[in-house]
Amino acid sequence: MGNLSTPKSVQKLQTALHAKAKAEAGYRFYALYDKISREDILAYAYAQCRSNKGAPGVDGQDFADIEAYGVQRWLADEPGGWAAVPNHGLARRRESSRARKARTVQLGSSARPDMAERTQHVSVAVTVAVPF
Repeated sequence: MGNLSTPKSVQKLQTALHAKAKAEAGYRFYALYDKISREDILAYAYAQCRSNKGAPGVDGQDFADIEAYGVQRWLADEPGGWAAVPNHGLARRRESSRARKARTVQLGSSARPDMAERTQHVSVAVTVAVPF
């Protein structure tokens, strides 16, 4: 994931989550949306995505567009809030031969996620990563 150093605030969160998981093996982390949508986590996740130099997503938005708009503004203005990002991807058509015969279509997630989804996925990976 790029060659960026992890910010101290992100390391502190990772360490706290890791310690909690080690101390209580049966503990379930049901509410991590507030953690993965923190400003420092999202900014670090965006920097990780940017360092990977990925192609534009299905929405056609690329890093130059986001930087022209303003990264901090883009992170703050995500429609529906960052907790809603995993569910807002464009659906794509997938049909099996059986589905075509039955005239039904399954909807799946987008083959190429947009920039918001990529940033959200990396923020989840950063949040639950084991600190070393």
